[in-house]
Amino acid sequence: MQQKIDQYLSEINSFQTKNADELEAFRIKFLGTKGIIKDLFEEFKTVSPEEKRGLGKVLNEFKQAAESKYQEVKEGSEALDDSAGSDQDLTLPGQGFQLGSRHPLSLVRKEIIGIFNKLGFHVAEGPEIEDDWHNFSALNFPEEHPARDMQDTFFIKKGGEKGDIALRTHTSSVQVRMMEAGKPPFRAIMPGRVYRNEAISARAHCFFHQVEGLYIDENVSFADLKQTLFYFVQELFGEGTKVRFRPSYFPFTEPSAEMDISCTICKGDGCQFCKYSGWVEILGCGMVDPNVLENCEIDSKKYTGYAFGMGIERITNLKYQIKDLRLFSENDVRFLKQFQSEMI
Repeated sequence: MQQKIDQYLSEINSFQTKNADELEAFRIKFLGTKGIIKDLFEEFKTVSPEEKRGLGKVLNEFKQAAESKYQEVKEGSEALDDSAGSDQDLTLPGQGFQLGSRHPLSLVRKEIIGIFNKLGFHVAEGPEIEDDWHNFSALNFPEEHPARDMQDTFFIKKGGEKGDIALRTHTSSVQVRMMEAGKPPFRAIMPGRVYRNEAISARAHCFFHQVEGLYIDENVSFADLKQTLFYFVQELFGEGTKVRFRPSYFPFTEPSAEMDISCTICKGDGCQFCKYSGWVEILGCGMVDPNVLENCEIDSKKYTGYAFGMGIERITNLKYQIKDLRLFSENDVRFLKQFQSEMI
């Protein structure tokens, strides 16, 4: 063993390098978990007791010599790197940081929330994984309604105390939770992501974002709903934007309507986005069905209310004249950079 130590010690004392890979190889060879020093200490266990006292001292000194040489060469290499760095021209222009930008959907979401905040609406949120009661049954969806079919809904689990578990298909489920947990009046909007099993195209996606609203109090009328939404459109798209309401059907509102605005992309002349009609539907709305109020233990004879829901992608398409909503989820930096100025 003494001969091995003398041989290795000679190698250690003569070691010099400026190469980081060679220095690391030296550390592994002598100081690594499977290195020479580790092996020598294992061999030391088999030495006779008479030899251990003198050999142990030599072995410890050998280990200290290897550690000292490693630190010496390492510090010398770092000093060399520092001195090389001092030759850099500090007057050269630096490499600037590239600014990111907010996503256009986030910008529009913030703007929508700001408009309704002015009208006294607060923001309410709820889970994206929802049970059948909050997603369908409490909202007056009949058992045979097509929205319950697998072609529209991503189901996660069948059965349960409150029915099937699924990814929510609308943020109306947040309205149900809010009505169950409190007492009128309610005045809130519910922004969030929703999921539907649809084919992905320029006009549709399997996930998208909604903002729904709910106002319940005594003596709430359809006229209140129309005036609220008219104010919203003028604030978001500018004065002079035309609005029209068309009768429609939703299980949770009665009467119900869909609201269109004049297409901001073609200015009403007709284009592919508005299907050459000059109008684009941006939301559904109506008076809350009395059955929904009763399902949430609210007296429908005392309270009335209205609800509305819109897709943020559709609003963003119109506001920034983006014809393909697939761009929102492709993470193309070239597309997102266009919205840097909107952050100012």
